[in-house]
Amino acid sequence: MRILLLHANGMGGTIRTVFNLAGYLAREHDVEIVSVVREREEPFFPVPPGVRIRYLDDRIPKRKGLLSRFPSRLVPKEEAAHHWFTLRTDLKLIRYIRGRRRGVLIGTRPGLNLIMSLVAPPEIITIAQEHGNLGGHGPEVRKQIARRYGRLDAVVTLTETDLRAYERALKTRPRLLAQVPNAVTRLEGGLSALTEKTVVAVGRLTYGKGYDLLIRAWAHVAARYPDWTLRVFGDGPRREKLQAQIDKRELTGKVLLMGSVGDVGGELARSSIYVLSSRGEGMPMVILEAMSKGVPVVSYDCPTGPAELITHGHDGLLVKPEKIHAMADAICTLIEDEDLRRRFGANAVEKAARYDLEVVGARWEDLLDGLRRDGAAPDRPDQSAARDLPAPTRRPR
Repeated sequence: MRILLLHANGMGGTIRTVFNLAGYLAREHDVEIVSVVREREEPFFPVPPGVRIRYLDDRIPKRKGLLSRFPSRLVPKEEAAHHWFTLRTDLKLIRYIRGRRRGVLIGTRPGLNLIMSLVAPPEIITIAQEHGNLGGHGPEVRKQIARRYGRLDAVVTLTETDLRAYERALKTRPRLLAQVPNAVTRLEGGLSALTEKTVVAVGRLTYGKGYDLLIRAWAHVAARYPDWTLRVFGDGPRREKLQAQIDKRELTGKVLLMGSVGDVGGELARSSIYVLSSRGEGMPMVILEAMSKGVPVVSYDCPTGPAELITHGHDGLLVKPEKIHAMADAICTLIEDEDLRRRFGANAVEKAARYDLEVVGARWEDLLDGLRRDGAAPDRPDQSAARDLPAPTRRPR
């Protein structure tokens, strides 16, 4: 069993959930994570027992080679990670994938899945795993997904909403189109006491995470509850802009950009509310991680994921996307009512248990067993890498 991953030594949510799944599957299978690139000496996350990591394009040495100077011809320019791919990675991926003669190959982003659809031998079981959502990809990427994903054996989405989007979009269905969520990461530490006057957000400091919206909302929260603090954990390209926004709104000391953190569980256990301000998500696992610590969540009802994880008024609150005052009011509702926080927190622990690794891992085993019983699709063409290549170039509550 081989899992294609862009950069296994990075620190993103996709990497963490892939490691979780790989560790579960390694109990019964030979599992290898195939990292397209390597730009860091060692993995940020612990490698699960029984899991090997192979690097195709090791970029730590200074000499990169001539092919590394040219962009990929296989990955669409609109693919969010296009800048990571080069002619060198194209060649490495083609050689690796076409060298497989048995087993299962799982891709974890559109660029990798599209390459699989072109070059995977017909005897390999190929699975495209969506870690975002179909609507979050650019038009050209969606066009190629609609045309080529039918060549794969299975497409697996994280949410039911995204599953329906794929059902509508794909011109040809793969043998299996299914929804399986990611498993919640088991974090260190106990449950939150919900007494700290701290609200937490965790994620990369990017436009999509909507921290600019959250800072604007916190200005209203801070005016009503100046003794509460917002802590944002994560790094990214918008750090300076966000800090300037904090300073401009005189929120210094009230909104803290904390940088990356190794002990996410400990920080969640020391918070009383978790907030997600994203403009779009796949399936935001940090919601479930907060819930597993008994922390109620306030989230924008962005596409996709939050509305499938949060039961509004039961274990958290959903807010209309990008509404500043509505977000501030929802946060203040939980600040004001400790009993409500505790009730939501208790329900949140029960919700998170449904996404335990044992539960989700068993669903993956059932999916894989079904594909193996049927065998690799007999009518899937043995594609040549030279053919059919892309041109270079819930409703709110």
